Amino acid sequence: MQFLHTKDCNKKHRQSWIVIENPDVAQALRQDKNQNLQYLKDNYNLTLDQITALYNYGKFQYSYGNYSGAADYLYHFRVLSTDPDLTISAQWGKLASDILTGKWDVALEELNSLREAIDSRTPAPFASVSSSTNNTPAVDPALSQLHSRTWLVHWSLFVYFNHPQGRALLLETFLSPTYLNTIQTSCPWILRYVAAAAIISSPTPTSKSSAPQSSRVKNAVREVVKVIQMENYQYTDPVTAFLTQLHVEFDFEAAQKELQKAEKVVSDDFFLGDFHDEFLESARCLVSEAHCRIHQRIDIGDLSDRLNLPRDEGEKWIVNLIRETRMGQDAKIDLEKNLIQISRPPQPVYQSVIEKTRGLAIRTQALGAAIARSGAAAAQTAPQSVEPVAVS
Repeated sequence: MQFLHTKDCNKKHRQSWIVIENPDVAQALRQDKNQNLQYLKDNYNLTLDQITALYNYGKFQYSYGNYSGAADYLYHFRVLSTDPDLTISAQWGKLASDILTGKWDVALEELNSLREAIDSRTPAPFASVSSSTNNTPAVDPALSQLHSRTWLVHWSLFVYFNHPQGRALLLETFLSPTYLNTIQTSCPWILRYVAAAAIISSPTPTSKSSAPQSSRVKNAVREVVKVIQMENYQYTDPVTAFLTQLHVEFDFEAAQKELQKAEKVVSDDFFLGDFHDEFLESARCLVSEAHCRIHQRIDIGDLSDRLNLPRDEGEKWIVNLIRETRMGQDAKIDLEKNLIQISRPPQPVYQSVIEKTRGLAIRTQALGAAIARSGAAAAQTAPQSVEPVAVS
């Protein structure tokens, strides 16, 4: 029976594939999928059942490891299909196929397309769903959307830690209110990768990336630290603990110990292993900046110890850091006393206010939009009031 089913599916998909590969068909297709289906039916006698065969054959290709072929079939099915559930399923399959073939640019495009599709499926009010007459248990659409976003967060790690601009894109996505809420609600362990991406994206003397960074990426460490503080009760690991000790407790000895643990965690992690050297370099820069921010006289040997570097290597690294970064404007090196002298002017009051209120307008706008959506949904489900009729 399975052989006959596969044979029938193979015959149907071939009929669909021959039509789709026709250049005249590709030029005639429009944005309206219903119009496209009618055109294919009228001119090529192509039925919806034959188009669905593309989906089934794509799944078959995926099941035996032909991921490139599966991606092609699922893509063409997605372009033509009007079934929203099968279309979403085809997008998941296409993303998995692109990940397994290592086509990271294509996978990133598919990831963005899938995220837009998930976010655009606005959950319907649960009251209307729970009143179904069948015996199947009702599923809260909002909960279903949360599950989809949770899966997307996990799958996206394959793309973000293999694409050249992946770490910055991860911060842009995961620090947005929607996906930050998803991480806090259902998968707080993803904070390890958010924290690691924020550390890796920090500028260092050896940074080679010339691409401009958004304000969210530039201030990622500060934002991530706030989230780590809130979620510390349910998740912590050496990577998040390192940022906590460094930027919250300002305990440099504890930060040094956590950095030693984080180094092993990063080297053993499936996604972070290839970024071990970048992580260490950026983490040491963060320690140096934090140390110089709260001290005016710093012993170079002591700072080398806090960076987990030998004295000679640490001195060279610190001197190079000060010369190559903005720290050189405020710091002077006294080689005779082996000290760093920091002379930094006090920060103006208005600058402190700006730092504290950064992003407040955006957050307020997002909150207002969320309240408006919930109010509109409640208005749709509220029973219409009946005006009393006056009796004379």
